[in-house]
Amino acid sequence: STSCGFTSRRLPGPPRGPGPALAAAARWHHTAPESLKCAWQLHRDHLELRYAETLMRLDFVWLRDHCRSASCYNAKTHQRSLDTASVDLGIRPQAVRVEGATLFLTWPDGHVTRYGLEWLVKNSYEGQKQQVMHPRILWNADIYHQAQVPSVDCRSFLETDEGLKEFLQNFLLYGIAFVENVSPTKEDTEILAERISLIRETIYGRMWYFTSDFSRGDTAYTKLALDRHTDTTYFQEPCGIQVFHCLKHEGTGGRTLLVDGFYAAEQVLQRAPEQFELLTKVPLKHEYVENVGGCHNHMIGIGPVLNVYPWNNELYLIRYNNYDRAVINTAPYDVVHRWYAAHRTLTAELRRPENELWVKLKPGKALFVDNWRVLHGREAFTGYRQLCGCYLTRDDVLNTARLLGLQA
Repeated sequence: STSCGFTSRRLPGPPRGPGPALAAAARWHHTAPESLKCAWQLHRDHLELRYAETLMRLDFVWLRDHCRSASCYNAKTHQRSLDTASVDLGIRPQAVRVEGATLFLTWPDGHVTRYGLEWLVKNSYEGQKQQVMHPRILWNADIYHQAQVPSVDCRSFLETDEGLKEFLQNFLLYGIAFVENVSPTKEDTEILAERISLIRETIYGRMWYFTSDFSRGDTAYTKLALDRHTDTTYFQEPCGIQVFHCLKHEGTGGRTLLVDGFYAAEQVLQRAPEQFELLTKVPLKHEYVENVGGCHNHMIGIGPVLNVYPWNNELYLIRYNNYDRAVINTAPYDVVHRWYAAHRTLTAELRRPENELWVKLKPGKALFVDNWRVLHGREAFTGYRQLCGCYLTRDDVLNTARLLGLQA
């Protein structure tokens, strides 16, 4: 029945078979006024709800588990109080009604759960499929140059929320951000990094100097060119953010190369979706083997080249490093050959000249790179070149951004 802008219906107990009771329940119930655009119908194990042009299928256990009443959820700590394991897996509401923009469910023990329809649209599986977790601007060199993304002054970055927020917004959107007028010392670079995150301690130490003395068993510690790559692919969780600050360069060359890996992957998705999918499915091993001086390491990280959220196919991490990729022994031969073809397609996109952003790092200009998104490399150089930098913990950077009101 419909009256006063809502519908209410008391439901029979769970039917033993697809008899009249289920048939009667499985019909659409519309709310008034029509401007709400809300209708619902019950099925054996779920509620089907249409609202704001979204058709949602909500499992009954899910509806009971996510109740936000005071006895089920602590609104102060934002933690669930309900013991999920105590919910009957065959639970079914005794009554359902929609009043205004709120859904009410009455359970067999008399407990009432209420949900705002907008909350359901945002938090349902169907709603999440339509949303983006991390808003971004994908770029090639021309797009980035045309955007004229400003660097943030060091003092503004360190001393004001406005400067910090501008920096983080640039970083979240583009995966790279610059801070100008930084004193060219390791200590001042460390202060800069700690403004947004804890520094992640790794096998390279906390803050590191970076020269061509081959002090570590890595091609990066030479004067050779480095092709585009992401760092620490051999970690189970690759480092999230990398900080570079050139302290001194007495010579030529050495420009830094930056490529938006997500932009390149998007081109693959548009042109060869089956290859994009393969790159999200095949797990690879990457390894770091080092026996130099007193350093002895053998690290292995495992994961696909492209990592996506499965509900909306949104890319969140690219693990691309041809230097550190180990033997491919995690897929059968026919899959391996198709993987090589997909990898070739992605590599061709990453190597397109129009996708290459070249930057000359100079003392006083610090660069922050999203190592889950943007690949970096360098051209060969001559003379003495010294960089310092560190890795940052991703969770803390994102937390800082959220505290400033940014979506991260």
